[in-house]
Amino acid sequence: MTAELVRGQNHTLPQTRLEIRVSAGSPVVAGATLGDERGTVRGAERIAHPASHRVPGLDVSRQAAADHRLAVDLDALPAEVHRVTVVLALPMGAGRPVSFGAVAAPFVAVTGLDGTEIATFTLTGLDTESAVSALELYRRQGAWKVRAVGQGYAAGLAGLFADQGVAEAAETAAAIQEAVASGLARAVTPPPRTTEGERVRHPAGPAAAGAQAPAPPVPEAQPAEPLGDPASARTDAPGGGPIDYAHPRRQTSVPPPPPPTAPPAAPGQPARPVAGDATGWSMDERLYNQIWGMFEDLARAVAAYRSAVDFAESRMDQELDRALSDPRNRIGGAGDRAREAARAKRDELTGRAREALERDLAQLAAESAVVEPALPAAYAGWDNPVWHAYRVPMEIPMALRLGDLRLGEAPDLRIPLLVRLPLERGIWIDSGRTASEAAASTTGDQLRGLAVETAVTLAARLLAVYPAGEFSVHVVDPAGAAAGQLSPLVGSGVLAGPPAAGAEGVASVLAHLTRRVDLVQMAIRAGAADALPPDLDTGEHLLIVNDFPHGFDDRAVTQLRYLADEGPSVGVHLLMVADREDARAYGPVLDPLWRSLLRITPVADDHLADPWVGHAWTYEPLRTPQGSRVLEQVLALVAEARRRGRR
Repeated sequence: MTAELVRGQNHTLPQTRLEIRVSAGSPVVAGATLGDERGTVRGAERIAHPASHRVPGLDVSRQAAADHRLAVDLDALPAEVHRVTVVLALPMGAGRPVSFGAVAAPFVAVTGLDGTEIATFTLTGLDTESAVSALELYRRQGAWKVRAVGQGYAAGLAGLFADQGVAEAAETAAAIQEAVASGLARAVTPPPRTTEGERVRHPAGPAAAGAQAPAPPVPEAQPAEPLGDPASARTDAPGGGPIDYAHPRRQTSVPPPPPPTAPPAAPGQPARPVAGDATGWSMDERLYNQIWGMFEDLARAVAAYRSAVDFAESRMDQELDRALSDPRNRIGGAGDRAREAARAKRDELTGRAREALERDLAQLAAESAVVEPALPAAYAGWDNPVWHAYRVPMEIPMALRLGDLRLGEAPDLRIPLLVRLPLERGIWIDSGRTASEAAASTTGDQLRGLAVETAVTLAARLLAVYPAGEFSVHVVDPAGAAAGQLSPLVGSGVLAGPPAAGAEGVASVLAHLTRRVDLVQMAIRAGAADALPPDLDTGEHLLIVNDFPHGFDDRAVTQLRYLADEGPSVGVHLLMVADREDARAYGPVLDPLWRSLLRITPVADDHLADPWVGHAWTYEPLRTPQGSRVLEQVLALVAEARRRGRR
């Protein structure tokens, strides 16, 4: 039975391998401190946080999120640790809440690895605090208990750490916030939350692989939570467990129509996946939810596999240390036999984990094989035949595909990277050299050219998925360096005007879009949308900026930051094509701009993180097939529809 704790109440923990689940209404930072008998934390190395997410016996999330799963193995804690304090904090940044009084009360649950709740605590009564000690696990007379704390700190993490005796409290707090800011900049934004439930997961990790000993914790991984299915859609996975394709992301008081279900399978055979087998009001929404469900399933399956492999290696090291600590085993055959036994057990556990992962990957690959051909144009790659039947739509879709994501454990399985429309944040296409193999084998000029080509194909996709005349594209190319790559947009006549060149051209375009943002914001605040000037285009706008910061003075940089911050809410979006190293010349003035945009690359690069466990995913941009004219054909249809609309 779950113990619902109030502030100050404690409860005995029946086991030592636990998960601590945190749910909040907005992104929070989750961490933990390891204290001695008096609760004193002896140095920053005893704090688990996004910049240093793993300490012995404890693993926390590597980024801010609305939901967290902290893995705890109390038996693996150092002997001098008697108290584990779970810490929550609000990430700093423009536009973010500054106190817990401005967000929904966080909810914390201590659970077993099977998901069974042991104790829960809702942190009510917070006001000006920006950091809080949520609860603590403490050792008393050889047994572990949990206590609800709920102690808030208006001074933030620095005040909390100082209260626990951390000598470098301010420095540690600053390092955590810097790591969180970097993580938010690289994380893929998840879909909106709903109250209708979540996609359930396959068994994975050591429990699924048959391991008897505890695995080392992994942030937000669910090694023992089964991938079940809802009543609306039940199918069997190759490994015998059920699969659930329902991954609802829409809040509504009325349930959506039931999704299609898989046809009956032959006896003894798993049912085949079905495209659109997820909750939603339309096929586009069902496919969108299904893709996000696949994304999450792959992230968690790989996290569980990595957890099992880490555990197998850790167990082997511990067994070898124990065996070789006896001097009698260092000579003769006893030591060799101990090594062989430890390695054999490691190989057995790793093999079982790999088998579990392969079953999950096989199911996801089968799902991908039926989903990909069924995607609408907005979700499809350029090689999908749906583009050859393209017609200008009457309404905008839910989302747009920016590229593909994959992990090293499944190099052939690609998950579409979908972002909601209208765009909620701008995009930075990094034309500089990165550490990836693809970038290392490409010259600087080639990278810059590929970056502009990526911007052109992305702009073409945006133009193609909006109704005629409801999306405009502006281009700033101060030195005219991208004339060749921009030719598909220029030649088709879909641009709002010729690419702006020189300082005067840059100033003119920025002034035009800044005026639009100002006027629309004033009209919204005044409740007088019908009072907008008749010459104001109220459609969505995209500004492509090439070769930044060349051609930009201080005023232009300020306007650019303004458009990045205020533009998306009123339909003005930013697409930067620039080398991050070149932009460093402006110093910290551009850091907020860099962090507010979603960074993608013109070649494969593993810089994006998922919002669940924080894997480094390899991003691959979308390319048109070699020799294909699909881009020009689509732009020609868009241009013709725009001309007809003006008549």
